[in-house]
Amino acid sequence: MNLIEALQWRYATKKMNGQKIQEEKVERILDAIRLAPSSIGLQPYNVIVVTDTALKQQILPIANNQQQIVDCSHLLVFAAWDNVTEERGNSFIELNAAVRNVPVESLGQLHAYTKSFTVRPQEVNFNWTARQAYIAFGVGIAPAALEEVDATPMEGFQGPELDVLLQLDELGLKSVTLLPLGYRDAPNDWLAPLAKVRWEKEKLFIRK
Repeated sequence: MNLIEALQWRYATKKMNGQKIQEEKVERILDAIRLAPSSIGLQPYNVIVVTDTALKQQILPIANNQQQIVDCSHLLVFAAWDNVTEERGNSFIELNAAVRNVPVESLGQLHAYTKSFTVRPQEVNFNWTARQAYIAFGVGIAPAALEEVDATPMEGFQGPELDVLLQLDELGLKSVTLLPLGYRDAPNDWLAPLAKVRWEKEKLFIRK
């Protein structure tokens, strides 16, 4: 399948069959998420990969008993930084210097940009980091489809409760969205036989 065919094939799977995804497919999906664009390349988020059956059972009621949580192979939790701190900014500068083999001192402009975050209100920073996490979240859906792996984007969960369960507060993270990955149980999924509904190009795109 090419990308357009894969996106036509995919849908927000409502019923998964519990089959495990081959690890090489999972790793390619995770690689794509890792390579997703983010502002200045900061990637102010983490992705928690949940495969433990007992833990998924604990997450189930927090996610409004959406059955894909326990029937999926891998549950991805996208968690944004709760703030952009000076420590996080400095770590990013050091990473740039190491990867590009340049002195830290040569990255003054980038350093000034990251430092500008530290004087903003934490709420403003979190709103920004959450949007950055959504970019990676969106990028992850396409390679899943190319791998013929089903993915169900989810916002319907209790973030604060999930943060406590996964001890995200201790890591300076807040969960923002979920992406169960698995395989569809088409005969038992009410959405599977329905046609994909999207606005026509003429309605969606405004060309000037």
